[in-house]
Amino acid sequence: MAFNRQTFKTRALTAIVFVVVMLAGLLINHWSFLILFSIIHFGCWWEYLKLTEKIHKTNFHVYTKLGFMVMGFGLMLWFCGPVYQINSYSLKENLSLPVSAAGFALLLIGIFQKNAIKLKGFGMALLGLIYISLCWGFLISLWQQGIQWCNISNNTMTRVPHILIASIWINDTMAYIVGSFIGKTSLSKISPKKTWEGTIGGILLATIIVAFAAPQILVGQFYQPLVIFCGLIALIASVAGTFGDLFESKLKRMAGVKDSGSLMPGHGGFLDRFDSLLLATPAVWLYLYILVNMQ
Repeated sequence: MAFNRQTFKTRALTAIVFVVVMLAGLLINHWSFLILFSIIHFGCWWEYLKLTEKIHKTNFHVYTKLGFMVMGFGLMLWFCGPVYQINSYSLKENLSLPVSAAGFALLLIGIFQKNAIKLKGFGMALLGLIYISLCWGFLISLWQQGIQWCNISNNTMTRVPHILIASIWINDTMAYIVGSFIGKTSLSKISPKKTWEGTIGGILLATIIVAFAAPQILVGQFYQPLVIFCGLIALIASVAGTFGDLFESKLKRMAGVKDSGSLMPGHGGFLDRFDSLLLATPAVWLYLYILVNMQ
């Protein structure tokens, strides 16, 4: 394929903007983190509902769409702990239930509009509360609890989401590089470009890189419990993230589209960028939940 300078410039500029926005949201403070993933939450929902409409050949009323998204946001806010409060006003205690109720009211209004709703399509849309909202809620939970669950260091408490996201990015990059050089065996018909060689190489390299690099960055030394802890996060995230990528590819194939959206020229939409993280997050959350209950 001939090199297209304009396409390359568009993709590069989009990637730079994406990285800058992500880093700002991840690194400034807990509020920027919440704002970033609130935007991502609504973006993922909008694209998921569009895919659902295409798959089941239905058309949701705008109130129905807003109802699902706002209900989901209320569920996401339920995971906001004590750190998310202004004076004595807690987002979880004071906002989660009213937002969920408002979403439910919008959903009811939308259901009784003229648009005919197919039961299977409605059921798939309802699953978005688990696929999208619950997963992002777990990510908010990881920000607040994280390594504190493992009694490692309060200074690194909020770093679990960073380790998780870094693991996904490194895995994707390494899988692409390894697959480009030695990939021969197709991983799945759902995503023909993915290979077993690239997938396994990405998982192994992401696990090794994160296991040894994260402790140096977080505490400035080779701390064995943290090496094991970060390595397991990377391993779980990489494996679960691969399934997340394949799941979203399946949805797109069923809908007959190449990308879930067009937010980022040359890179697709919200679901295209965060499909791996959507399944990796609950997997890592479950790992930490089990770990802390074993202590």
